[in-house]
Amino acid sequence: MNVLKKSSILGLAILSVLFVGCSSDDEDSDEYGNWVESSSFDGDSRGNAVSFTIGDKGYLVTGYDGDDYLSDTWEYNSESDYWIQKADFPGIARSGAVGFTIDGKGYIGTGYDGTDELKDFWEYNPDSNQWTQKADFAGTARYGAIGFSINGYGYIGTGYDGSEQKDFYKYDASTDSWEQVVGFGGQKRQNASVFVIDDIAYIGTGIHNGSVEYDFYSFDGTTWTSLTDLDDDDDDEYITFTSSVAFSLNGKGYLTTGISGSITNVCWEYSPLADTWEEVPEFEGSSRQDASAFSFDTKAFVLMGRSSNYYFDDVWEFRPDELENEDD
Repeated sequence: MNVLKKSSILGLAILSVLFVGCSSDDEDSDEYGNWVESSSFDGDSRGNAVSFTIGDKGYLVTGYDGDDYLSDTWEYNSESDYWIQKADFPGIARSGAVGFTIDGKGYIGTGYDGTDELKDFWEYNPDSNQWTQKADFAGTARYGAIGFSINGYGYIGTGYDGSEQKDFYKYDASTDSWEQVVGFGGQKRQNASVFVIDDIAYIGTGIHNGSVEYDFYSFDGTTWTSLTDLDDDDDDEYITFTSSVAFSLNGKGYLTTGISGSITNVCWEYSPLADTWEEVPEFEGSSRQDASAFSFDTKAFVLMGRSSNYYFDDVWEFRPDELENEDD
């Protein structure tokens, strides 16, 4: 009996060790970065829309739904998760435009109307719910550019006007004027991505002469700084995006969806202090390109986009500090 008892105890001990070991491995495999679906967009599905944020509200303007170029304006309440339609954009309906925010007002410009590249530029005042036309963008008419604001100024650059470009222009809202600044430090491109962290813009990806570009730069409004190329990942997993969406949250930058050889939903996180990239849990919506994003102080969302001729109207919140949960 004693021998049997000792054998039973030993067996239980071994099983306990194995069980603990398996639990530990499972815990180690957990990844932070959770995608949670929010309320669907109330308007038409679309891709290549303009997005910008003011306070805790996100604004989605223009885009293409597969049949028509659009000119509607929608406001998203990020705290209560609902949409309200606002005053229509009065300019030419378009897709592939850019937008940014300065001092509580939204701005959009450039784009494509199905026939022509555009260079008109507009301001949206959320307090009065009114659009006002401002001084035309100083560069050539184009689409597939990037736009952002840092240090109280807006910037538009790169894009396609018949060929890819790398020029950049600064907008001063106080004087409604444009000034050409030093051009992008990398290659010419269209359909690049940009996110802003602490008034520094980070720019990369996109396509030039039919090839994806791997260079990656930061811009502080004066100087372009070359950072680690996107094909220098230690695991040989190159970050090969075009037509992707970028956003920032909690001091990190993110690239997700787009085309990476084929349409994808992979997501990468950038740490500016270490100048390194880390793959995080994939975007849980369908793979797509030409999506939009909202970045707030404590929240970020990816929405819209298209896959071939299918256009999306779903909205997903990214929570970097939550464990991945594909069932929520």
